Amino acid sequence: MSWGKAPGGVQVESEIDWKRKPTPPGKRFHGQYALVTGSSRGFGRQIALGLAEEGANVVIHYAKSRDLAEEVVREVKGKGVDSFSVQADIRDYEQVKRMVSEVWSRTGRIDVLINNAGETAATQMSWRELNVETVNETLDLDVKGTLYVTHEVGRRMLDELRSGVIVNVASNVIVTGSPRSPIYAVSKYGVIGITKSYALALAPYVRVNAVAPGYMDTPSLRARKDWTPERRKWIVDHTPLKAIGKPENIVPVVLFLASQDSIHMTGNTVICDGGFSMIAA
Repeated sequence: MSWGKAPGGVQVESEIDWKRKPTPPGKRFHGQYALVTGSSRGFGRQIALGLAEEGANVVIHYAKSRDLAEEVVREVKGKGVDSFSVQADIRDYEQVKRMVSEVWSRTGRIDVLINNAGETAATQMSWRELNVETVNETLDLDVKGTLYVTHEVGRRMLDELRSGVIVNVASNVIVTGSPRSPIYAVSKYGVIGITKSYALALAPYVRVNAVAPGYMDTPSLRARKDWTPERRKWIVDHTPLKAIGKPENIVPVVLFLASQDSIHMTGNTVICDGGFSMIAA
């Protein structure tokens, strides 16, 4: 095994297999603490339950839905692991610092961070409907929120743990663009910029990757005014796998990126949209 100097003069192995830790079969996150933003419902809830199923103690973050968050806490605890909820408006840097400090004081660590909370600008039906409030809401949550949480958790992972994994939730609009809502595409490009920048900044100890789902069959998608039967059919017809993705189809990819199975990946984005945005090599 060869050795080299990491930034700051810290001695590390050039191959990082040494970071693998033995875990019980089927429990890739045994004994770890994970923080999932926006996990009181929807895709975030599914990610939290998936982590718990594989042994993680999961911190449930919410902005407003305390009752829903506590329901998820009970579900997670039902899988035999620890869980509690934390509240913060992640658009506010001071609230993010308070939230991360609260979690760290209770657990002494965050091993896995999933930046799931985001805004899809769902009320915008056309690029012609440029609304300053929607622009600010989308950028504040998707870009600023992801940046603030990544920064606060990432620096502690680096400085205090010398280990950790961060997974950001982007979207396949980074490939397709969005004529419905260009601001949504802008925000998810921002998430990719955050992913790559912190992958470099926190290396070699902390890995940062992103998952980019396409359309997901969720209540929020089905409630959109523009999600007509004709639109759905067109999307399915132009998707090689001939299906709209379900959240449970994407959770395993998030868990792969969060686990040591992806040990030699950082700064990557994995697109999960059934081939809808298939691009050349």
